[in-house]
Amino acid sequence: MRVVIQRTEACNVSVDEKITGSIEKGLLLLVGIESSDTNEDATWLSKKIVEMRIFSDQAGKMNHNVIEAQGGILVVSQFTLHAQTKKGNRPSFIRAARPDKAVPIYNFFIGELERQLNKEVQTGVFGATMKVSLVNDGPVTILMDSKIKE
Repeated sequence: MRVVIQRTEACNVSVDEKITGSIEKGLLLLVGIESSDTNEDATWLSKKIVEMRIFSDQAGKMNHNVIEAQGGILVVSQFTLHAQTKKGNRPSFIRAARPDKAVPIYNFFIGELERQLNKEVQTGVFGATMKVSLVNDGPVTILMDSKIKE
């Protein structure tokens, strides 16, 4: 599982010009699920993301996690995170999980985030063409991969 984490002052996602998810301060998570991913990958990532200290304290140092910062989370599915670009000029998405495999893991991931945050997580619509708008705070953008665990 790959996740691009963006610290945001505000963000939303819309489908057919209708907003499906919106938060103020918090994290925008672009989530790509690979065919070999399991719920264990989702559990590991959700815990790391919720506990990640990337929000500033009063001294301006990154010492607070999303809970301490009283932030929200917006999750958007993004199969293109598994693009392979080595050959040719057209990316291959063969490693991205098909919806029948990806949707249950995606929903499990959202459930884990909600359980740890103790509040609702906002989302896009899995598999839809979406428009994402954000004000990136910092900017702070972090890439995580459950297979690499760096």
